[in-house]
Amino acid sequence: MTTPRKTLGFGCPNDIDPHHFVVTISAGRTDAVTVTEHFGLLGGANGIREQEDRAVIPRAHWNQIAESVKRIFNERLKANKLATSRWTPGANRVERLLGKELCVLAWAIETIDAERVPVALKNWSGFKPEERWWLFSMTAANAGTMADSERGWRRALRHALTDSNEEPVVQRKRRACPKNELQTVLPFDCLR
Repeated sequence: MTTPRKTLGFGCPNDIDPHHFVVTISAGRTDAVTVTEHFGLLGGANGIREQEDRAVIPRAHWNQIAESVKRIFNERLKANKLATSRWTPGANRVERLLGKELCVLAWAIETIDAERVPVALKNWSGFKPEERWWLFSMTAANAGTMADSERGWRRALRHALTDSNEEPVVQRKRRACPKNELQTVLPFDCLR
């Protein structure tokens, strides 16, 4: 029988300097949330930075996604028999692959209007983890820093995740049909 692997935060290995992400949530209720990738032992060698600031999420947007992301991540951690976690003020460690998935959502919502955030969350939730990893890799390759929010794959990702085929429901007023028109007007004409 093997003992469960020790982790910190959302599945981050409790090893010496692992490759992981950090979600920094300040105690202030309106301060933005930042997502930073830490390259661990690989950082600082062969031209790899020690860390890369990936995204800044407006606090109002973060508040809309935090619970859902926590639930999704915790379900995955439980399935792998790892400890679950929750978001707390300060630095929240996130396992490397989960962090990549979070970046995809963060990049999609970082500059949109708050009312579009639920659409992005719904569309992001519909992807398989492997699809999110692929999207992260493609986006990070040419537009993965905080300064790249209006470039290439970042813009495409934002449009892809915030687009919705659902039309807003428009309430139509029923028009009363005058009695003299009842014989010549079809019933559905009164709905215009």
